[in-house]
Amino acid sequence: MSTDNTSKPILAKTADAPAENPAAAAGSVTAVDPRLLVREQGIAGYLGEFKRKMKAGDLGSIPVVLGLIIIWGIFQSLNSNFLTAGNLSDISVAMVGTGMIAVGIVFVLLLGEIDLSVGSVSGVAGATFAVLNVTHGMSEWLALVLAIATGAVAGAIHGYIFAKIGVPAFAVTLAGLLFWNGFMLQILGSNGTINLDSEGLVAKLTSYYFTDVAAGYGLAVVAVAAYFLSAFFDSRRREAVGVPSRPLSEIIVRTAGLAVVAFAVAIMFNQYKGLPLAVVIFLIMLVATDFVLRRTSYGRKIFALGGSVEASRRAGINVVMIRTSVYAISGTFAAIGGLFIASKITSANQGAGSGELLMNAIAAAVIGGTSLFGGRGRTWNALLGVLVIISIQYGLALQGIASPIQYMITGGVLLATVVIDAITRKTQKTAGRA
Repeated sequence: MSTDNTSKPILAKTADAPAENPAAAAGSVTAVDPRLLVREQGIAGYLGEFKRKMKAGDLGSIPVVLGLIIIWGIFQSLNSNFLTAGNLSDISVAMVGTGMIAVGIVFVLLLGEIDLSVGSVSGVAGATFAVLNVTHGMSEWLALVLAIATGAVAGAIHGYIFAKIGVPAFAVTLAGLLFWNGFMLQILGSNGTINLDSEGLVAKLTSYYFTDVAAGYGLAVVAVAAYFLSAFFDSRRREAVGVPSRPLSEIIVRTAGLAVVAFAVAIMFNQYKGLPLAVVIFLIMLVATDFVLRRTSYGRKIFALGGSVEASRRAGINVVMIRTSVYAISGTFAAIGGLFIASKITSANQGAGSGELLMNAIAAAVIGGTSLFGGRGRTWNALLGVLVIISIQYGLALQGIASPIQYMITGGVLLATVVIDAITRKTQKTAGRA
């Protein structure tokens, strides 16, 4: 009897039951996701959606894109050679080495951590390849694989010490910066420089161009088609489960915008030497890592850790494994970036991985839109950020401005970006979205 009596009040509260306060129920408004109104309201809906995002601090890539346009406009007004096909092509190849390192940094920043060792690890990778291939005569492919593996192992060591033992990532990677720099100097020997084969595998990473115009246009077609199909089927899947999705008209407009950019870039490349192999590899890496972060459970675990370590642990996420693997990824991309940098100068020397490389790699990730506080960012941010940094360097070089001024300007841009990131995060907290 007692069981029946206690169950009656619960069973009485069905969906068809009258409200306890009819007046309040009559005046209530059903909560509707504002994104669902976009399709119904047309252009007005998109404008409203844009205003909502701005108020909530959801700026996305808008600031960096506008900043890049302004930077290009200023340098073009100062020197008409800046936006020539040759200069833009050189910028696109020069940015790949730093950009690869920045991709790994994005993974680490998503955890809300930092990796100060990537510059030294990149130098070790270049030196390892040179010593194995040039000094010891090992095949280029095997030397290449071992050089990249060296970076992965170095990163995994850092990550394990940080995740398992609990040593702060700053201290671990700072020690790694010093250790791997010394290791690089040791294996290079007293000579300090090992020249690479200018016609070899690594050298061609930045010197090879697809001269056939069909290559550039073909890549543009593939990129546009892949984006449209991905967005279209993703929208259909979201509709099937009843969650907000982009209408077909918006997908078409976005695809058209991407097509304009893609074919403009293809035309630019074809006016110079053709499509650079380095750019193709970089884009493939960006697509692959973006897929991992946004479409796999592993990627979602990284974002979860960046949001809250304790909540992730209670949800059953293997915190040690994720942290260790993320630093291994950072080390891997540092090694890949180091090989591209060695390819650019066709040598491995004692100065590799030093100077402004570490600063530029971290700045590229942050300037591109990855949050220093963790939990927000995409690997495409590395492309935008490194494009800004290398554009500034090339623009200032065309003006004959000395390196100290370049450092100060780059530092100012980085500071402005971090301030915007902090303000954005505070705005999102106010709007209840952080």
